[in-house]
Amino acid sequence: MGIFPIEHIVKRGLAAFALLTLCASSAFAMTADEAFNDGNRLFRDDLYWAALLRYRQAAEAGMDNAMLHYNMGVAHYRAGQHTRANQSLRRAVRSPNLRVVSQFNLGLNSYKLGDIDGALDWFRQARDQEENARIRRLAIEAIKRINREQEETDELLVRVEKRREEQQRDFVNFDLTATVGFGTDDNVYNSPTDPYIDFSDPAAPTVTPEVTSGAFIPVDVRARYYINSLKFESFYLGYRLKGRYYQDQELENANEYSHELSFGSTYHKEDEERERSRRIFSAFTIAQHDQTFFDPDDGNEYDVGGELIGDRYNYVRYGPEITWVQSYRKFALGLRLKGQLWNYDDTEVVPEYDHEYFVFGAHAQYKFGGTSLIRFTVDKYSRRYSDRPSFDLNGQQLITNPTVRYDYLAAGVTARQRITDNMWFGFNYEVTQREDRFQGYYDYMRNEYGFDFQWTPSPRFKVEFGGYYRTYDFDNTFAFHNPAIGIRTQEAVRGNLFTEYRFSPHLSIEAQAEYRERTSTDLRTQYDRTWYSLGVTWRQ
Repeated sequence: MGIFPIEHIVKRGLAAFALLTLCASSAFAMTADEAFNDGNRLFRDDLYWAALLRYRQAAEAGMDNAMLHYNMGVAHYRAGQHTRANQSLRRAVRSPNLRVVSQFNLGLNSYKLGDIDGALDWFRQARDQEENARIRRLAIEAIKRINREQEETDELLVRVEKRREEQQRDFVNFDLTATVGFGTDDNVYNSPTDPYIDFSDPAAPTVTPEVTSGAFIPVDVRARYYINSLKFESFYLGYRLKGRYYQDQELENANEYSHELSFGSTYHKEDEERERSRRIFSAFTIAQHDQTFFDPDDGNEYDVGGELIGDRYNYVRYGPEITWVQSYRKFALGLRLKGQLWNYDDTEVVPEYDHEYFVFGAHAQYKFGGTSLIRFTVDKYSRRYSDRPSFDLNGQQLITNPTVRYDYLAAGVTARQRITDNMWFGFNYEVTQREDRFQGYYDYMRNEYGFDFQWTPSPRFKVEFGGYYRTYDFDNTFAFHNPAIGIRTQEAVRGNLFTEYRFSPHLSIEAQAEYRERTSTDLRTQYDRTWYSLGVTWRQ
């Protein structure tokens, strides 16, 4: 494997063993601090096995902190116990104060274990930080020496190793994730909370909505089958079932589910020497969605002239998409294209929602050091309906009007900041302009302010929290489509909480909560809704 001057680097301080004040005391009846300090003394005398004995005594006496794990890791390293050193250093690296030096020592330790890729990964993390300039310089030197050593390795051995790795690579992979749970929903039909006057009806009746709550079973099943026939590219076939099924038969109109089948390819190539990578994802997707078209005031299926039209929201959509992302050390650029046809069930008494959907998007991202990033996005998309008439500026949807076409332009910025190794938060802002291509009746400007927070206090436990606040500025749209009521206003709030605890690599338990609220001068559309669920997930 060549000669890598590990001991030379260690002597220059990269092992950075943090010895505290010396304390020589008897091995009998030692406190945790006394055993720890005596371990440090023994380490200074190069008595690593004896030092490890004292550190274990400190742990047995109740000491459990990052400094103890760090010192044990370095002592195991010096004693040649590299597997145990790795375990201790991985516990120390969680500490903000010891993160950088632990990352570097994990690089040294991974190299001793023969894990070159792991060593390079740890050294790069130590290089990309800006807290300790000395360790950063030495990490750069370590990476250069490994790369130089690799370049000097006999080419024949390299080819043999590559063939061996290719033979070990699985030709096929199968991923399966299945979640099922139980939840409660306090407003099943998104019903308005308070009575209102329906100004869309010439009789202007007073409507008293029925807010209904109920229990439901959430289901989410995802499966993908990969064929790794090429070096950097895989072909896949995927399926997803996602739905919500309410337990009370009287609430079956609130049930909704979708099946999605997709096939395509993924391409991923990394150039470690130049620190860049390229990812390309392409797919063709076909999906079926079932949802009842109901009246939110009472949950009953809509009817027109005595004919039920509950199937109006059922559709099949299909079409291709492609995403390309080129990443460098700190900069990344991406593009995406999507085109779909949405084919809704035929309801003869009312216009259908069939339409074409096109998307072109791009993003640029820049990382500041290893703890923060900023991302800019722009999306241009369009929905073009084939049967649904547009509204004119009087709020009338005449069948003689041209069919609906909405064009959208959205631009956004996202900023994320890592607080610790296991905690980060982010904020985003997006502005979307919609253009109604007939007379502009449904034009609006939407502003969205969002945030995300993620905390992983342990490898088994994760917490995610996020949400957004949206405002809609309508130029020409009337509340209730009635010019006498005035221009429509609308605001929306959404918040999500997700927690997960993993019992094993395959089994975990998840808890979720969501709150939604919409306020509007069109009182038919405003509501607030909260649901909670607890589920079990199996991963294969």
